[in-house]
Amino acid sequence: MIPRRLPIESAQPVVVFAIGRIAVAALALAALVALSFPSGGRAIAVMAGLALPWSLLVLLAARRDPELALRPLVAMGDFAVLIVLELVVPEAYGGTRSAALFLTAAHAHFQGERRGLAIALLGSSALVGASAIRGDVPLPGAVFAFYETVFVVCALATGLVVGRLRTTESAGRLRARGVSRRTIQAESEVRRRVAESIHDGPIQELIGLDMMLSAARRAAVEGRPDAATALLDDARQVAERNIRALRDEIVDLGPYAFEELSFATAIDNCLPAWRRRYGFVVTATIEDVALPAEVAGDLFRIAQEAVVNAGRHAHAEAVSISLRAVGSEVELRVTDDGEGFPDSNPLAPSEPGHLGVASMRERAELLDGRLEIETSARGTRVLVRVPLERPAG
Repeated sequence: MIPRRLPIESAQPVVVFAIGRIAVAALALAALVALSFPSGGRAIAVMAGLALPWSLLVLLAARRDPELALRPLVAMGDFAVLIVLELVVPEAYGGTRSAALFLTAAHAHFQGERRGLAIALLGSSALVGASAIRGDVPLPGAVFAFYETVFVVCALATGLVVGRLRTTESAGRLRARGVSRRTIQAESEVRRRVAESIHDGPIQELIGLDMMLSAARRAAVEGRPDAATALLDDARQVAERNIRALRDEIVDLGPYAFEELSFATAIDNCLPAWRRRYGFVVTATIEDVALPAEVAGDLFRIAQEAVVNAGRHAHAEAVSISLRAVGSEVELRVTDDGEGFPDSNPLAPSEPGHLGVASMRERAELLDGRLEIETSARGTRVLVRVPLERPAG
């Protein structure tokens, strides 16, 4: 069974961390009772009188208000318990260090890179300082110093790596969710626009076309051939006008049969519609590159999105499209002379402001390729490079 993926805002992981804290404290207490641990009475007193109640308090806070359980005060409390245990029971040195690494990793996961690193630094420093204050080290001086150094380095590395992974995961999931949400909105908008376009255009004109044909039939029956001919000519113009309109709608939706339709053919079919719709000159220089159907489809979508951006947003007067093989990669380049993006870096790590940019980036990544966008007041260049042979799996 595939585990359920929790929403990024879910409070369940916070509760699981609190339960895990209780489990560690309870198992440690049980081990102290069962084993002949030196200073077992003092250790049991600290675990039963401090560590376990603190863990239960954090669990209660996590269930009532998860944000409260994520405050830095909780991390300070965790390390305070370890410091008390180490001061009272020096023989628990190894256990406190192991628990400290666990707590550092867990807190860094929830707090992110910067706070995770801060928690690791302050927590490890506090434990090392407590050992120095106590003075009664459980190991020879040089060995103890080495272990302490390794502990601090591992704590800092844990806080940094786990925190960065959390930050990266959160940013990626938020971006993916934003793209998905805006894709759904865009799909609904496309459906609405196509429905309105067909209703206000072809359907209304087809009603008029039916009336023209009926009038032409009556004129023919009544022996008025000139009137019938004129009506048929008007009907033919209406039919041609609606054929162009419907073809433009199909171009906007894009070709889907790339098993039979090459990238070059798809672009050639779109050139007249793009010229009519946006009023600019579109030139295409496309090499004969053998592309798998899914690669041709995604590259066409990227090129289409770049052209649409140039027409709708950049107010370009000329657009060029080129496709060529460069070594083991295929390169798609779309250049326009429009106004460029209002943002200096449309591919910044933060979530892009345009659904089109996001969709181009997602398609390039799905092809194991990379997308580059250079933009200025003189125009925009969209560059995509994808491997000709995609890695297996």
